[in-house]
Amino acid sequence: MPELPEVETTLRGIEKKILNKKIISFVSREKKLRWLIPTNINKLVKGKKINNAFRRGKYIIFQLDECALIIHLGMSGKLRVFNKKVSPKKHEHWDLNFSDNWTLRYTDIRKFGVLDLTKQNPLEHRLLKDLGPEPLGNSFNGLYLFEKSRKKSVAVKQFIMNAKIVVGVGNIYANEALFKAGIRPTRQAGKVTKNQYEILSSKIIEVLKEAISEGGTTLKDYSNAEEAPGYFKKKLEVYGRGKQECFNCKKELKEIRLGNRSTVYCNNCQS
Repeated sequence: MPELPEVETTLRGIEKKILNKKIISFVSREKKLRWLIPTNINKLVKGKKINNAFRRGKYIIFQLDECALIIHLGMSGKLRVFNKKVSPKKHEHWDLNFSDNWTLRYTDIRKFGVLDLTKQNPLEHRLLKDLGPEPLGNSFNGLYLFEKSRKKSVAVKQFIMNAKIVVGVGNIYANEALFKAGIRPTRQAGKVTKNQYEILSSKIIEVLKEAISEGGTTLKDYSNAEEAPGYFKKKLEVYGRGKQECFNCKKELKEIRLGNRSTVYCNNCQS
């Protein structure tokens, strides 16, 4: 599933090619992805321009004059831009067509993505209004995590993956950040100290920034807007390495299921 680095990489790959260009049509070949696609999108976006494109958590938002489009890539969704007519293939569900012959196309094998439209402030949309702070923003730090975690018995890995606490820390990057911070993922969030949260917050930021610089992580079918894979997979220290040797202490990494997610850690290096 595309996580924050993959969504950010996707956004960076498309924004310069779609901003301030006149939309001539929206074409949908599906009525429903995760939810129904609004039937009035073409009417509202035709003749308009995308003034701004930004990310909130794992959502991509296109801001137009009178409305905003909200996009989520789901489990396997991709956005790509091309400047020649390419006939849609299976699983290529919708297009935004621009006056300069460029097209933004959405592909999703599992059809679990989202395309919605709002005439209000998109940040007040039901999908976005309750999200926590951005991990790469100024309001995210160790003190914030410490204060939010008090008296919470949930495992710290599940705590930092909760989008109402902080957005975008998906499973891959939670595993990696906890390893770098030396904190066992099963530890109760309320028992992690303020100093440990300071370290953890810095490692979350470090891991996400590095993943973005590497174009995200390709495990199965993720590729960016240019169809290139993400190379952060080569730098994974624990995720996907259960029962292999820890890079630090050389002992065997343990793999468990936590919150129905694969969780890998080192019994020796993380406590």
